[in-house]
Amino acid sequence: MAFSCGTGKHRRPSRVHSTTTTAVGVAALTTTGVVGTLAAPALAAEASVEQTQTGLTQAVTVGDTVADQIDAQAFAQQLAADEAAARKQAEQTARKQAAEQAVKLREAKERAAREAERKRLNTFVMPITGSYVSTGYQASSALWSSGSHTGVDFHAATGTPVHAVGAGTIVTAGDGGAYGNQVVIKMHDGTYTMYGHLSSIGVSVGQTVTPGQQIGLSGDTGNTTGPHLHFEARTTAEYGSDINPVAYLRSHGVNV
Repeated sequence: MAFSCGTGKHRRPSRVHSTTTTAVGVAALTTTGVVGTLAAPALAAEASVEQTQTGLTQAVTVGDTVADQIDAQAFAQQLAADEAAARKQAEQTARKQAAEQAVKLREAKERAAREAERKRLNTFVMPITGSYVSTGYQASSALWSSGSHTGVDFHAATGTPVHAVGAGTIVTAGDGGAYGNQVVIKMHDGTYTMYGHLSSIGVSVGQTVTPGQQIGLSGDTGNTTGPHLHFEARTTAEYGSDINPVAYLRSHGVNV
């Protein structure tokens, strides 16, 4: 006798249905659920790794870019600092060299000035250019009160320029009695030179003169027998302290 079973909503599913459902569920689980379960985590993991790797790559790339920029800025700053230091050092070196050069130049000028002064002080010339001695030193004659010539006479016509034989200071410029118009010069080495019988005087007491400077004109004032220059070399400014004027001039390099 066959029985049919109603399918009311409150009736429990039949074993066959349950078994079928279970089987279907197992099959679905086997064919779908397990694969899905296994596949989904794998895909998720792969996606996660890919995302993580992509994120790390981006982070490293950004980090490297920033680091490169920082390194570039640091390098530029260091380069600028090095260039500034080099410029400062170069400027200091240039200033030092300029100062040293200025010192050397000043010292050279001072040496040149000293040499020029030394040369000037040690330069002696003839009292009358191109002249010669017409009467020698200590020549005997009744014409001189001492009985002998206290200087030398240089041949010269009236009005011939008379020069200081060396550098010195004028201590006498005027009437010298028997010497007529005379000039006495204290030389730089402390000796004295005298120029007598001048027709005119062109210097004054206290004036400094240089070698070869004109101090007057030759003549025949005072006790003379004709125009000439009477020249003396002395140890003092006074008469009677005479020394050999030719030897004096020669000792200073003058060819007499």
